[in-house]
Amino acid sequence: MKSLTPEWPTLALLAACYLIWGLATTVLATVWLPLGIIVAAVATAFFGSLQHEATHRHPTRSQMLNASLVFPGLTLVIPFLRFRDTHLDHHHDSLLTDPYDDPESNFLDPSVWERLPRPMQVLCRFNNTLLGRLIVGPAMGTGMFFLSDWRAARGGDRRVLKGWLWHIPALMPVAWWFLAVATMPLWAYAVAVYAALSLLRIRTFLEHRADELARNRSVVIEDRGPLSWLFLNNNLHKVHHMHPRVPWYRLPKLYAANPQRYLSRNGGYRYASYAEIFRRHLLRGKDPVAHPLWRRG
Repeated sequence: MKSLTPEWPTLALLAACYLIWGLATTVLATVWLPLGIIVAAVATAFFGSLQHEATHRHPTRSQMLNASLVFPGLTLVIPFLRFRDTHLDHHHDSLLTDPYDDPESNFLDPSVWERLPRPMQVLCRFNNTLLGRLIVGPAMGTGMFFLSDWRAARGGDRRVLKGWLWHIPALMPVAWWFLAVATMPLWAYAVAVYAALSLLRIRTFLEHRADELARNRSVVIEDRGPLSWLFLNNNLHKVHHMHPRVPWYRLPKLYAANPQRYLSRNGGYRYASYAEIFRRHLLRGKDPVAHPLWRRG
């Protein structure tokens, strides 16, 4: 049956990603360590995009098989099962940007914001610029993710605990690789992972905005350059939210066939390219930290 046919483009990219990651941590790291770090960072970020595809039941119809294909914990600090659960929760469009119910929201409840110490407010404002998201974003985002999951696990959430327990065997092949095969030092790979998380934050920086209408909250970035490939066309984010089961390689055709359909359903929330985003928001925040539409109580 056609519906059971694997998505070969995604499988091919997954194989290429593992190959490039392996070469980066061995051959390239031996030739010149900075080159190995850079290529490993790009491969690890690309792996994150492939994990996103697996979350949405690609490249096969088997959820278990998809999870096994992206099982190794290349990102070190993000268990795949936790990413899958929180990301699918994020796809409840009516809750997008909610400071509490959207796990991927970058907004805070205004009452929480007002209680933050002044140095933390300064840090949060810096994190709301693209430069800040690249420099401190991985540390802040991962720290909040850890804290939230720790509280949930302590409160008896078995699904959260299960996600972290499964991360232990996911790290084992990575540990074996660095003990037995890789020439890249582990500290260098930690740098590559941090850089990979920074790259992914270019994508998530303005995927969603605060708006009274849920349909207007997801962006379209009409970029067709290297970053759109790195993010597997998830820059067409409104298209992805409207068609979450459509694989990455079909999203551009969907958008090109009728761009006005999507722009009319996201309130015209659009950027022409990532270059435009860097020009406008590298040093200037797009949003306030406190949710501008949040109603107290």
